[in-house]
Amino acid sequence: MGKVPVGGGAPLALQSMTCTDTRDVRATVAQIRELEEAGCELVRVAVPDGDAAEALGSIKRQISIPLIADIHFNFRLALEAIRQGADGIRINPGNMKRDGLRKIVAAALPAGTAIRIGINAGSLEKDILRKHGRPTAAALVESALRSLVFFEEMGAESLKLSIKSSDVPTMIESYRLVSRRTRWPLHLGVTEAGTILHAAVKSSIGIGVLLAEGIGDTLRVSVTGHPCEEIRLAWEILGALKLRRRGPEIISCPTCGRCEIDLFRLAEDVEKRLAGLQEPLRIALMGCVVNGPGEAAEADVGIAGGRGLGLLFRRGKPVRKVREADFAEALMREIAKMTKDKKET
Repeated sequence: MGKVPVGGGAPLALQSMTCTDTRDVRATVAQIRELEEAGCELVRVAVPDGDAAEALGSIKRQISIPLIADIHFNFRLALEAIRQGADGIRINPGNMKRDGLRKIVAAALPAGTAIRIGINAGSLEKDILRKHGRPTAAALVESALRSLVFFEEMGAESLKLSIKSSDVPTMIESYRLVSRRTRWPLHLGVTEAGTILHAAVKSSIGIGVLLAEGIGDTLRVSVTGHPCEEIRLAWEILGALKLRRRGPEIISCPTCGRCEIDLFRLAEDVEKRLAGLQEPLRIALMGCVVNGPGEAAEADVGIAGGRGLGLLFRRGKPVRKVREADFAEALMREIAKMTKDKKET
């Protein structure tokens, strides 16, 4: 997909989608750059009409990550996206006629444009829906395999498959089934996952279970909100599974009656100060003497606090005692030293 390898053992690639009007080139480019800074590696834009399709060339020339055009219903928009240099297109065979799909593949092959076949629970073929009664995992997989056979017979070379459902168990089972039946890379996601809390829970379970089983090559965490939140959550999922790491991991206790410092305020303060840091550091914020010293000692840097004072640790060794009012500042100074030392070595 452009310069980003997908599948074949390549690192899991993170994707998001802009929420700007694609016809507004300036706004779309600005949001893509913001996404890239947040760690986005593939970006998709909606292409609802000809003007949006024609804007793709200008957008692509101003960004540095691969650009994917999201196409529904009208195959001519896909042809224009390919002409404009889109690195990939996402199409849903369930809402496009076969003759149009053939023309898309014929144009994509010489251009080297990757195609994502997007199977969606909301737009299954009518005969498959009648057969299964509802969009079950078996129905989604049948649709996916039918589409793959069609694209393979036409000689398509760069394919990626996604099976989207807002129902987490259905999504998990669909990917499990299809992963046993195809060699093509799989794009993971729970569609229409909701606002950030619901999206975080659904995606962590759906995407996380599959990644833990070795299934998946790219992913998008779908969030009703700013797309940078999608990237933030995606990195957290990858980091929790130790698949990839970007930015700090904050380990903080949930607090209880033993906590003797204002850990809520400290955690919020440290998280804000660390926004934008890309170094994969493990930072412990502990509020009492039960697990605090041990957890803080296991982190790259941490504070184990208690009754107005705390012990600052660095890689398992105590550095010094710090007053509670100075916790955040002391941590940030120590983190700055660590990142500087890493750059110098």
